[in-house]
Amino acid sequence: MDSAIAHAFTLHQQTRRNIHALMESMEPEQLNRIPGGLNNNLVWNAGHVIATHELLIYALGGHHTPSGKEFINRYRKGSRPAQPVTAEEIAYIKTELTEGGRRLQEAFGSLDWAGFTSYTTSFGISITSVGEAITFNNMHEAMHLGTMLTLRRLV
Repeated sequence: MDSAIAHAFTLHQQTRRNIHALMESMEPEQLNRIPGGLNNNLVWNAGHVIATHELLIYALGGHHTPSGKEFINRYRKGSRPAQPVTAEEIAYIKTELTEGGRRLQEAFGSLDWAGFTSYTTSFGISITSVGEAITFNNMHEAMHLGTMLTLRRLV
């Protein structure tokens, strides 16, 4: 693994730790509350970064998404919370925040990325390799961390 990818994993893990710590500081009711005028909540944002990470890296890389199709569909771009998230799913999200990035980092060198499918994001950024996907994903997760820090004040 080259040093740029290794550093990207370090940044990813820190962002995930920050999201996890924010979630740990909140009650389930707060995590599920949707502030007036908005269409999602803290737990949706946390689930969304997991779903997007898996879509950008695993799915575009031609690999199975660890969280599965149902989870991805609940949190993918364009989705909204349909009902309060259960304590069990909150626990799963918290675990994936800490374990998902570690799991990818450990498996990264043994996975075949040659079949990576190019994708243009809604930001207008073209992603043509797994390295670019990891870099974009880090920006995306940091943006959602910022959103979550603001939402925390509203719930």
